[in-house]
Amino acid sequence: MALPKIEDARKLGEEELAEEILAVKRELFQLRLEQATRRLEKPHLFKHTKHRLAQLLTVEREREIAAAKGE
Repeated sequence: MALPKIEDARKLGEEELAEEILAVKRELFQLRLEQATRRLEKPHLFKHTKHRLAQLLTVEREREIAAAKGE
């Protein structure tokens, strides 16, 4: 499985972006829970999930900066 592309995150609308960030944070929590209970079978998902969260937060911040410049 390849890492997600940031272009996919940039295509999302404002509400979709917020929902996706929340969903990825929940997924990361679930992965941590599975790791703590020793049920985690795919440890590479940590890297993919953290990468996706970083992309989404980056896009969110880019939009905040663009909105501030537009004022």
